[in-house]
Amino acid sequence: MVHHSPLIATIVAGLVVAFLMGALAHRLKVSPIAGYLLAGVLVGPFTPGFVADVGLANQLAEIGVILLMFGVGLHFSLRDLLSVKKIAVPGAIVQILVATLLGMGLAHALGWSMVAGLVFGLALSVASTVVLLRALEIRSLVQTERGRVAVGWLIVEDLVMVLALVMLPVLAGIANGDGQGGASTILLPLAITFLKVAGFIGLMLLVGRRIIPATLHWAAHTGSRELFRLAVLSIALGVAFGAAYIFDVSFALGAFFAGMILGESQLSRRATEETLPLRDAFAVLFFVSVGMLFDPSVVIDRPLPLLATVAIIVLGKSLAAFVIVLSFGHSNTKALTIAASLAQIGEFSFILAALGTQLGVLPLDARDLILAGAIVSIFLNPFIFSAVAARPGDTGKIEPLPQPQPAKGLIILVGYGRVGCLIAGELKKAGRSLAVIEERPDPVRQAKAEGIECLSGNALDPLILRAAGIDDASHLLLAIPEGFEAGAICEHARKLNPDTHVIARAHSDAEVEHLQRLGVPDIVMGEREIAARMLSLTARSSRQGKD
Repeated sequence: MVHHSPLIATIVAGLVVAFLMGALAHRLKVSPIAGYLLAGVLVGPFTPGFVADVGLANQLAEIGVILLMFGVGLHFSLRDLLSVKKIAVPGAIVQILVATLLGMGLAHALGWSMVAGLVFGLALSVASTVVLLRALEIRSLVQTERGRVAVGWLIVEDLVMVLALVMLPVLAGIANGDGQGGASTILLPLAITFLKVAGFIGLMLLVGRRIIPATLHWAAHTGSRELFRLAVLSIALGVAFGAAYIFDVSFALGAFFAGMILGESQLSRRATEETLPLRDAFAVLFFVSVGMLFDPSVVIDRPLPLLATVAIIVLGKSLAAFVIVLSFGHSNTKALTIAASLAQIGEFSFILAALGTQLGVLPLDARDLILAGAIVSIFLNPFIFSAVAARPGDTGKIEPLPQPQPAKGLIILVGYGRVGCLIAGELKKAGRSLAVIEERPDPVRQAKAEGIECLSGNALDPLILRAAGIDDASHLLLAIPEGFEAGAICEHARKLNPDTHVIARAHSDAEVEHLQRLGVPDIVMGEREIAARMLSLTARSSRQGKD
């Protein structure tokens, strides 16, 4: 039996080396993405040692893109998408024009043709789906207003790139003297593409809106978790593949619409949970595949053109996006978030570079600069995002919450999700002194709208705990779903106030044991409480039957 195959070797090498480099990056307090990219360089064809299959790695990375966009679609609705169209559509188009012109200027300086400059500029203008969404997810920004604008912007960029990929062979034919050059040569492919995109969207809204939720509900009612998980993956991958194969729409766009349609179902949260492990694993393989494309010799052979390319990606188009968002009357925080999220390039850039080279309109030097610019910009992006997040408007001086007089008896609630908002509502009705700590912007706004004192930040930060009033708090309620993170918060709180009574939430036996080792006196595990309540009701009904 043959135990070695390129597919298995690529998956194993990619994940194992990514884990090692990601762990190293974590120890050095650097974004794990940097470690994943370095892992790709180590298993790539430009460094000694084991070489993974680049083609297979790219195909595996596409699965990550599909699952990631499907997950984003689950949290989106058509109303969300239409609500940001006034800024996302003109903003993305103007930003693409600015970045393309900057790229054409650099291409002209390097002596390339106009068509080569156009392809080069387009490749520098479109952001990576995975990097953008990863940055937003890490900071819980996907479902915020600025996150919705960024995702809407991304969708518009994807649609423009679909048109560009259709038009590129036509332009290449004209540039090489093969085309007739008539208006119909350009207009006909454009019209066909518009019809295909419109046909796909119409099919999803008219037919998919009925079939996709019904399929998932049927799978859920079978009672088989395995079948339900298979149904979710089949919908995500099947719609994405069908969109690309039949309608020439990108995998990412097809998966996004599949998720958005399914997001209207009550089963959307469970679908999200089922795809999360695979989505994370394949997203890692995406960064590894990008690292495999990087040829370190580019830094030595063409340092100035590479520096100019990175400047266009990181500074040029981001500055354009920043100015565009501000011109629409939005805040500096929103403008900076969108500018930072777009300060990189990825999947579509590689596709454009490969097609341009294949058609003979893009020099090999341009392709190498695009690939090198992608890996450098992806490496820099987490640091850029961190710098934006650290601006005074976001994490500057922390103002303490107003405390009641006397402050004794204060209850601090960490987490304002589905469980936290129920707890806060009951405590408010009872007239208890309450302060909430929540990291996500939307729940913070919801809490404040409901008249609850809420502090925006991470409860792992001692400054946040002090601002909430931990020094005088009688109780600390940890309603976040992550038991291990709750344990870390408990340790910080105990150092500040050893007398506060901690009540924590847990989801597994391992989390319960971890919290018990830390000395948390009261731990609530949902499954155990449900079981106890059902047994109690069973015993009560049995007694009533005997009476």
